[in-house]
Amino acid sequence: MTTVSRALKDGPEVHPSTMARVKEVARRVGYVPNHHGRALKTGRTLTLTAVLPMETRDYLSDLAKLPLIEGMTLAARQAGYSLSIYSTTPHDDPVESVQRLLQARSADGLIITRMVSDDPRVKLLLDERIPFVAFGRTDLDIAYPYVDIDNEQIAYEATRRLMDKDCQRIALQLLVPEDQASVMRLAGYGRAMAEAGIPLDPSLIGHGTLTMESSAAWFDRLLASSDPPTGLACANELGLLGALHALGRRGLTPGRDVHIVTRDNTRLSRFLPAKIGVHSVDMANVGHKLIEVLASRIANPLGPVAAILVQGRFEPAE
Repeated sequence: MTTVSRALKDGPEVHPSTMARVKEVARRVGYVPNHHGRALKTGRTLTLTAVLPMETRDYLSDLAKLPLIEGMTLAARQAGYSLSIYSTTPHDDPVESVQRLLQARSADGLIITRMVSDDPRVKLLLDERIPFVAFGRTDLDIAYPYVDIDNEQIAYEATRRLMDKDCQRIALQLLVPEDQASVMRLAGYGRAMAEAGIPLDPSLIGHGTLTMESSAAWFDRLLASSDPPTGLACANELGLLGALHALGRRGLTPGRDVHIVTRDNTRLSRFLPAKIGVHSVDMANVGHKLIEVLASRIANPLGPVAAILVQGRFEPAE
């Protein structure tokens, strides 16, 4: 039995031909390793857990997370781990959710998402010495591993490209104010406006949950104003769909009456019959990088702290 166990774990002391025969027999009989038993013996679960908030009753938003989940799942498998998803709702306390995971000891490392300003989960995980990687950044003055999308640069470029279309009244879609990605988008937008000498108009900046319904209602209010926007920088596909709905109700045409640049994680905008500038982001690749960073952190907790910033790729309106 010792030889069989070592062969199944690719032990270097087992002859390759013996290892191959053992694995073939294990495959035929449907052998599956007992990870719980292994965890008791080694202290490792060979499981990574991603904490992903669900947007309750906003199902399309949750579907947009699938490329990220796919990238994490495939990368975890390649690294010898399985991936579990720990879903939370908008009403769950994010710190309590992480604390429950720490108490369960069901994973060798965590991926945390939806970062907020001064995110307390970062300090908690560092203090507990739990391997983790963040999808996003927070403004704590402390080193921690993260993979993020350069939302500041995307918003800056979107605003500049709208200015190139002679837009002066440029609206900006954001998530709730405490969301760190929104902070970065607002910084990029503000930098572009300052460089152009255009004062910020708070009425053109929309904070919200960014469902299609909230986006449509917000943008419709702007279009009904006495000085409506001529450009719009969308935060994602949901914001874009809501804005297009508001334009359609008023008989307005994107690319003619209002110019739009959006960030797109799913390539949805490329299939819409509208002239829209797009910053596309490969979320499967982001998921892969998250797992790479986390697996490296588990293997070498004292190694360099990775900080990866992913750029969007701009595709002009056709």
